[in-house]
This record gives sequence, C-alpha cells and structure tokens, in this order.
Amino acid sequence: MMARWRRLAQSLAALLVLALAGCSDRGPAADPLPVPVPSFTGGGSIGDASPAPAQPVADDGFSNARKEMVEQHIQRAGVKDERVLQAMREVPRHRFVPEEQVGRAYDNRPLPIGFGQTISQPYVVGLMSELLDVQDGDKVLEIGTGSGYQGAVLAKLTDRVWSIEIIPELARRASSTLDNLGYRVEVKQADGYFGWPEQGPFDGIIVTAAPDHMPQPLIQQLAEGGKLVVPVGPTGTYQTLWRVTKRDGQIVSENITDVIFVPLVRDRD
Repeated sequence: MMARWRRLAQSLAALLVLALAGCSDRGPAADPLPVPVPSFTGGGSIGDASPAPAQPVADDGFSNARKEMVEQHIQRAGVKDERVLQAMREVPRHRFVPEEQVGRAYDNRPLPIGFGQTISQPYVVGLMSELLDVQDGDKVLEIGTGSGYQGAVLAKLTDRVWSIEIIPELARRASSTLDNLGYRVEVKQADGYFGWPEQGPFDGIIVTAAPDHMPQPLIQQLAEGGKLVVPVGPTGTYQTLWRVTKRDGQIVSENITDVIFVPLVRDRD
C-alpha cells in the first residue's frame, strides 16, 4: 500500500513540474531579437492632453507581477537604469491591453491590441528607454503611440512627452488611457516621419517601427546633446537598432543590436 501511495505522489509531482514549465515564459536570453510594438504614422490631431502629473500606482493586485517582470525579464537581460526599472515597476501594463489579454499583461512578450498591432515586449521598452537616457524635464517625442504603454513609461521619466500615431482609433484610445491614468502625454495622429517641428527641438526621440533609412527630419529636430533611438533596415529581414546623438552639431551613430521591427508606414495621401 505504501509503495502505491509513493508512486502516486511521484506521479503528481511530475505533473506539477510539467504544468509549471508550460506556464513559464522564455526570457530575452533565449530570444536575443526583441519584438517591438508595430507602429505607423498618418495625419490629423487628437488635441492637447494635459492631465496632472502621473502618480505612483497603488497596489492593484499586479504589483508583484510587475516586480517579477522587471527582475526576471528586464534587469536580467541587462537593463540597469534604475529610473527606467522603477517606472516599469509602477506603470500598470495591464491597463494598456484588451480585457482578454489582462492575464498575460506581464509576460515578456508582445500582445495584440487590435488593428493588427501589438503592445511591445517589456524588455524592448526597457532597452529603448534606457538608450534614450531621459532626464527629468527633457522634451521627448515618440513615433508610434500604439497602446500608449511606452509613452506612459517615458512620462514617468519626464513630464514633457509628445507622441504620434497613424491609426485614429489607437491614437484616441491611447490618449484616453493615458489621460485617465494621469500621464502627461500629448498624442497626435500625423505622419511621424516628419516629427513634430512645432514642439521641437527634442532631447530624445524614440521610433517604434523601422524606416528603411535614417529619418533626416527627426535628426534635424534633435536638440544639442539629444538622442534618437530608431531601428533602421528593410522589411522581412534583420534591422539595426541605432542610437544617434547630436554633439557639437555633429551626428554620432551607435550600432546597438540586430532587431526585427515592423516597417514604418508613411502617409501617401
């Protein structure tokens, strides 16, 4: 009898191990090519979104999940900027995904947000935010608002963030979500390739889709010492993630890593 119970206990333990393995997420070390938010550009305007400065998010039942996401998938992959890490511990990623995706909101993977688009893999958000090196009071431009999550992280680093998105529904939804959560991000639907010259120059510009060449209008809108983080390359193959810095009026380019991004779609009207 004891032997039979021992065999049953061993079988149950094996099943538990298999179940836990099936629930685990593959970290960035096993997948060195991050999967960013697909984002595009278009034309129009959402208006001035100027809510009160964002406050730290109270314990909403997901604080432990955010902490684990940061420790297991962002810090472990090499992101060290404590301000970025703290922002990602606080920004409620589950508020930027559809209701049916809330249970997977803190997985280290992109998730669908509608219109064929996704919210970016958390590691990508952390990496690109760290590369941008945002300081308090910096002016930052995001090309490709998507769900608004990347913009929210940036808004934890500075209270001067502008963002451009092509898809009207996503632009409106992201603007509403950011406003409701208290993040200061002004969202516009426009052709992001040309940036937002009326608001420039910017201390940081982040592009979340891949043009096939370096966008000169964005470089021109960099302030002295400003940084542009952008993937560049053809569709259907690896692209290169670049950080471009303006120093003494000159452009210094750094090749960061190989990535796979969706193409930056232009407004052809």
